[in-house]
Amino acid sequence: MKINTALLLIASFALLGGCATVAPPRAVPLPAPAPKPQSPPPRPVQAPTPATPLTKPVTANWRDAAQTSGAWTYAAEPGGSAVRFGLPGAAPLLVIRCERGRPAVLIQREGIGPGTLPAAITTSSGAWQLRAAPSSSAPAAQNAPILFEIALNASDPLLDAMAFSRGRFMAEMGGAPTLVLPAWAEIGRVIEDCR
Repeated sequence: MKINTALLLIASFALLGGCATVAPPRAVPLPAPAPKPQSPPPRPVQAPTPATPLTKPVTANWRDAAQTSGAWTYAAEPGGSAVRFGLPGAAPLLVIRCERGRPAVLIQREGIGPGTLPAAITTSSGAWQLRAAPSSSAPAAQNAPILFEIALNASDPLLDAMAFSRGRFMAEMGGAPTLVLPAWAEIGRVIEDCR
């Protein structure tokens, strides 16, 4: 019985040990949340700037403009040659002339004005701002069209730009209508006549 008593004594201690109060696990505090980054202060809203109207409408792409009606015709002349653009039987709209005596390549067009007129030539490789002066052969006329010309050295890069423009080039002068002209071989031929 001694063994039973000892076992009983051990079992009762074990039971009492199991009934012992165990402290609950301590709650671990969570770390404090990181402060939210400050967003920049809102910018003041500005009113949109009104668009400035243009005095002259701009073609999105001058190469898309309708080509001027007509054709180039080449002709040898005393002291040089010329290529004229226009309709058959009508006065030419533009003339490119080689004058070997000067030597110069002249771009000629009728216009109205007492002095020089602003002119521009636009090709696929760039645009040139020029001045057209009344031709020395133009008679003085009051409010009537006279011949204006732009005199260029035969080696001027503008001439090659006109001859080799991709398909077309544009010519503007004073208040005259804008010409969109085909870049045909005749232009290169008259330029080469002066070189």
